Amino acid sequence: MDTLFSVIIPAHNEEKYIGKCLRSIKRAAKEIKEKVQIVVVANRCTDRTAAVAEHYGAMVVENEDRCISSIRNAGVKASCGKIIVTIDADSIMTKGTFAEIKKLLFSGKYIGGGAMPKFDRMSLGIAVSTAYVALNLIPVMIKSGGMLSGTMFWCRRRDFDKIGGFDESLVSLEDMDFARRLKALGKKCGKKYGTLRKSRVITSSRKFDEFGDWYLLKDRKLTKAIFTGRDRKAADKFYYDVR
Repeated sequence: MDTLFSVIIPAHNEEKYIGKCLRSIKRAAKEIKEKVQIVVVANRCTDRTAAVAEHYGAMVVENEDRCISSIRNAGVKASCGKIIVTIDADSIMTKGTFAEIKKLLFSGKYIGGGAMPKFDRMSLGIAVSTAYVALNLIPVMIKSGGMLSGTMFWCRRRDFDKIGGFDESLVSLEDMDFARRLKALGKKCGKKYGTLRKSRVITSSRKFDEFGDWYLLKDRKLTKAIFTGRDRKAADKFYYDVR
């Protein structure tokens, strides 16, 4: 049986979370007849992330980069599915996801798209922090042509290749850039950029759990620096050097 979906999961020391993610993918895969491949890109892992991934039957790709774009691209390069789906290792895919993506892509009306996130818990601090982030992203969204969903991207492999995958010159905001370029390709083809309506992505509040629900507001200079997309020092401090 040919592989229809390849799910790409970047993972850095995610042994505590990735099991839930993988189980959610397998549950969603049961609702379609086609084969679903899971590719976990084990990025600089020093824990059992790779072992957990292999336990659930995922392909594991070792990677040492400090750029989420190149990490995701490495996973896509190693995969074989006709449709690419990306999701974070600490997120959960809801049932019906593959069925909905398949329906939208096979309709011929959509180039691909994203999904809407939902935190696994909510508080005043998380709500205010995410609102602050949204306000800072308004200029970027205007430049990108409006609000485009992300969180979990989905598109055909051929279209992923046409736009060159994720931009490896960006150290942050690579998701918004990918959405913008995918939408632009769709416009040329007479297709829309879509957002899953029935399926959601349950995203982890782990950073808020660890650093506090208001942590994005504690160092506003750093948070704003992330929204340039090219501040290497800020990206390292925010993403890659977190302890």
